Amino acid sequence: MPHTTTPLPSKTSIQLEDVESAAKPQRIIPTDYTDNNINQDENKRLKDVEISVPVVYGTMAFYLGKKANELQSHKWTVYVRGATNEDLGVVIKQVVFQLHPSFDNPIRVVESPPFELSECGWGEFEICISILFHDDVCDKHVDLFHLLKLYPDAESGPQSTKKPVVVETYNEIVFPDPSENFLARVLNHPAVYVPRLPAGFNLPAPVPSPNMNVKGKYDAKNHPLNHWFINFSEADELLKLASARQQKFWQQ
Repeated sequence: MPHTTTPLPSKTSIQLEDVESAAKPQRIIPTDYTDNNINQDENKRLKDVEISVPVVYGTMAFYLGKKANELQSHKWTVYVRGATNEDLGVVIKQVVFQLHPSFDNPIRVVESPPFELSECGWGEFEICISILFHDDVCDKHVDLFHLLKLYPDAESGPQSTKKPVVVETYNEIVFPDPSENFLARVLNHPAVYVPRLPAGFNLPAPVPSPNMNVKGKYDAKNHPLNHWFINFSEADELLKLASARQQKFWQQ
């Protein structure tokens, strides 16, 4: 997993809706689109269309038991994943994790899926997660914040080396008025929800983003932590229904 230090891009505003239920996720919309990195042929945007990408971000912490000491009591992983464990590399270019400053190299960059990193430690702290997108998607980034939780709640019983402490949040990242090239690239990708195209509507042949990972597709379904991921299938079904409503635009 690549761990490199890099300066964070300038922050951008995020539009959020105050929704607490996992069945009705927050909608995160990167704002201030610009087209500086997209050539004129790829720049045509589809008005009144939204592309939605369900994402889950969170942490999973395992107690080290007899191997624990004062400085390393838990091994934990922080990650951004698809809501149904699909490969998000088609949309996400890289994820920057900003850890507590007590860690060596506290700013870590992961440039290909799985978008995650693992560490050992003893304390809980807030992690800033910055998601950056491919050039034809959006040139801004989204900042998310997640509190690393190591210790189970009292009602969950004592710590165990066999059962991790898992805290996850389900959100939608929404891209309004997407470029034709972005839509063409992700049209049949299982991690992305797009409106159904009307019969006879033709998109241009998709042009791969210059910074797309070409090392091969990541097999998210065989992730070693899959067994412990929270199931967000109900929220995912609601997003499918919302995506289907966009068909009204194409029928006009």
